[in-house]
Amino acid sequence: MRDFSYQRASSIDEARQASLQAGAMLLAGGTTLLDLAKCGVTEPDAVIDISHLDGLDLITFDGNGATIGALAKMSAVADHADIRSRFPAVAQSLSLAASAQLRNMATIGGNILQRTRCTYFRDPVAFPACNKRSPGSGCSALGGITRNHAVLGTSDACIASYPGDLAVALVALDATIHIGDRRVAAEDFFLLPGDTPDRETVLGRGEIITAVGIPSSAAAHNSVYLKVRDRQSYEFAAASAAVGLELDADGVTIRDLRVALGGVATVPWRARAVERALTGQRLDAEAVNAASLLAMEGAVSHGDNRYKIDLAPRVVARAILSLGGIA
Repeated sequence: MRDFSYQRASSIDEARQASLQAGAMLLAGGTTLLDLAKCGVTEPDAVIDISHLDGLDLITFDGNGATIGALAKMSAVADHADIRSRFPAVAQSLSLAASAQLRNMATIGGNILQRTRCTYFRDPVAFPACNKRSPGSGCSALGGITRNHAVLGTSDACIASYPGDLAVALVALDATIHIGDRRVAAEDFFLLPGDTPDRETVLGRGEIITAVGIPSSAAAHNSVYLKVRDRQSYEFAAASAAVGLELDADGVTIRDLRVALGGVATVPWRARAVERALTGQRLDAEAVNAASLLAMEGAVSHGDNRYKIDLAPRVVARAILSLGGIA
């Protein structure tokens, strides 16, 4: 780790200005920045500490929904009684992420911005070719071991999967990312790799996530985050699904359905084809299982990750049926 300067920002405006310095990076919980610095992926010239800024850790509610400050800790949001009751998929996505120690340190904003766990991205010594880390250098994952890589939203330049859980729930529930006075739909906040995998979000220079807004809805209230992984703790998703479901008064017709996928795409992936196929239909296992296959429309396997194309629809179907009370 090389030397860097340290600045403790006294306000958001000061942090924004300081972040415009060449080589500057923001420090909140530090669970991503320090990790990437240790493995040589990130080498900041200046670190701007925003961890103490007043007001950015608040969790508030009004008639429209919840607003969660970017500096709120993952554990605080996961354990918040109103988040758990009104947005269970959000609380579950946080509770199933990382370890208890990390959840006590990591912030909501940092969690959203976490970088991929692609082995080739995180080891610049052994694998110097990585378009996400060094644009134009190539993709070492192509032709390599790809079990944890994406099958949706990939390009010839990058097949690295987005690793987070929370953002999947946010995309499913139509949340917005607050960038100062700017509001961006969570689904639009993340960028597909295309030819520029090094640009992962719509954040511009000097911009900082300040909060997340989650609108209230019946589907959000009846939501779930289902995560399938190789072990039960401290593991990233092989495939996950955030699902919200609202039924008509008859208790069997789907009025509103929200579905997003994690672990299988380069960004948190909204499965709108599944939503369209089931909205207005009766909730039954046969229909749900058939429609869930649409979640993999356009999927491309890269050898070792072929199993995700079979796994993800099963995760989606299981999540939908569980919300409808069907085993």
